[in-house]
Formats: sequence, C-alpha cells, structure tokens
Amino acid sequence: MNWYELHNINTVDSPALLVYPERMRDNILAVKASVKDVQRLRPHVKTSKITEAAALMIEEGIHKFKCATIAEAEMLGLAGAKDVLLAYQPVGPKIGRLLELTEQYPDTKYSCLVDNAASAVAIAAQFATAQKVLPVYLDLNVGMNRTGIVPGSGALALYQELADLPGLSPIGLHAYDGHLHDVDFAVRKEKCDAAYEPVAALAQMITDVGLPAPRIVAGGSPTFPIHAERQGVECSPGTFIFWDWGYQQHLPDQQFDYAAVLVTRVISVIDGERLCLDLGHKSVAAENPQPRVVFLNAPEASPLSQSEEHLVVKVADTMQYPVGTVFYGVPYHICPTVALYERVGVVENNTCIAQWKVVARDRKIMI
Repeated sequence: MNWYELHNINTVDSPALLVYPERMRDNILAVKASVKDVQRLRPHVKTSKITEAAALMIEEGIHKFKCATIAEAEMLGLAGAKDVLLAYQPVGPKIGRLLELTEQYPDTKYSCLVDNAASAVAIAAQFATAQKVLPVYLDLNVGMNRTGIVPGSGALALYQELADLPGLSPIGLHAYDGHLHDVDFAVRKEKCDAAYEPVAALAQMITDVGLPAPRIVAGGSPTFPIHAERQGVECSPGTFIFWDWGYQQHLPDQQFDYAAVLVTRVISVIDGERLCLDLGHKSVAAENPQPRVVFLNAPEASPLSQSEEHLVVKVADTMQYPVGTVFYGVPYHICPTVALYERVGVVENNTCIAQWKVVARDRKIMI
C-alpha cells in the first residue's frame, strides 16, 4: 500500500483534504536543519491555518511565527506561540482587533508591519491611548511591488519617525521577495542577493544614526535557503509543512515531502477516455492554469475542463477507472487549497483517525 492510501477510505467522503502528521514532522525537522539555528526560523502559517500544525512546530522548538490575517494571529495565540509577526499593515478595524489580541493573549508578543507615516500614526494612536507599545517592522519593497517602502533615505526617515511615535517601537525590517522563484538556484540566488543589498545598507544606516540594530525578517519559501546563510536574518518559509506540486517542480533544490493530499472520486464515465471527478473549483485552488492537481495513483490523468463541482480528465482507458474509483492528488498550490476546507482528515498508518479544524480559514475566530 502506498503511503498516501487509506485502509478506511470508505469512511471518507470526497472531495477531502488529508494531512499526514509524521510527514509534517519530517518537513519541520528538515527546515530546522536547513536554517541550523531554530531561533532564526519564523515560519509563515498561511499554509496550514491549523492550530495542531502550529503545535507541531512549537514542539520542535519553533516559537517565532509570521501570519497574514488577524484570525491566523489569534490561532497562534491559542496555540501558545511566543512571538507573532502580523506580516500585514493593519488599517481601519484591524487596528482595534490587533490591540484586542495583545490584551487577550498577553503571553504572545505581537508585532505588525508599517510602510507609511499615516498608517503608523493611526496604529500608534490606538495603542498609546490603551497605554501599550506595539513593536513594528518597517515593510520594504525589494521588487515585489505589492507593499512596502523602497529601502533608502526615505525609509530611514520613516524608521526614525516610528521611533518618535508614542505607542510604537520600531524593532526591525521586513523584506519579502516573493517575486523571485527562478528554477535555477544560481539565478535565484543572484537576484536575491541583489535585492537584499539595499536592505543591509538600510540596516547599517539605522545603526549609524544611533538607533538599535534592526532585526531583519526576509524571504519566503523560494529564497529562505539563501537568507539562511546570512548571519542573524530570520527566515520565513511556509509551504514546507505540506509542500505542493508547484514548488516540487520549481524548487528542485528543496527536498520536502508531500504531507497533504486531496481525495476525489470518479462520479461519471463520459466515454472511453474521459472521466468526471468530484473536484471542482471549490475543492482545489483555481488561480493557476491547469493542471491544478496531479494524481499520485493516476499520473496519466490530464485535466480537460473544470467547473465549480466537477473536473473532467482524460485517461488512456476509462475501463481502468470505474465509477467510485478513488484518486489521490497533490495540488499545484496548497496554501489556498487548505483554505477551501473547514476540516482536514488526519492520517496515521494509512488510516484516517481524526479531523483537524482549519480554524484560521475564517476571517474571524473570536476577535
């Protein structure tokens, strides 16, 4: 029996997402070995959004995390994480929610990103009124062109302004280079090093004006092995815990194991070479072109069309796949796929033994 198959598959309705804790632990150990110093690991939890997954990392001595939503930040508070960076600049009601998180989970040190003075002033005002000081990281645009300020004199001036705002305490720089995902590691490293140069220069400028040396949180899954070689830099991979087919193809230098698998079934045989599966847009991330999933036990199956609840695939001979046949698949992009499921099946020894709630798929848990 293959590692992903279930003895009790007849008890699992489809479509479903299964996770494999032993393989998750192996991936956690592998990422620790890659960075060497666990204190320099700050994994992003946007991939799993599951309290139990965070707990597995905490059990392995990982205590710093990154997240993108208030719900993910609260999940980490519930899990007992010590240090949580909300890698997002809160605006509007999110500021108050972040403040409430710091009050509800006092054992967790929360921080967030800022990239402009107006947002900083708004955040500072609420925290100062509550007689609290929020640690913040200056968000830098190193080529992603999504958020952040370009590192340089303007960024230095903003960092100095943050230091003067009651309610805020600038503690570091955040540089996300998610636009760098070249398959060729040497090319990726060259681009990553070039993007990081102005970050290092800005850090030096900050110390030159008499402020404490800033912490630096840099990179994501494609570039974390490169940043791992920089002294003191915190690395933020995320996908490693489950891995996916997309990164398996495009990051051959990273050797993680699949630890999350989709289950789908043949629901109709169209003709001699076409099948319909119950795996539509609502069951696997659909932001990328096909193929959005590859099947471990039917690698020949190639997608022809997909709608909300259906996936039509082409095979050599449909006689091999009668109605009810179970396909086990790995998504191209696991992070948004997880968010499509309220619960995941937990597999040990080829048996689905429990379910974990994907608690942070919602925009709100309690706060």
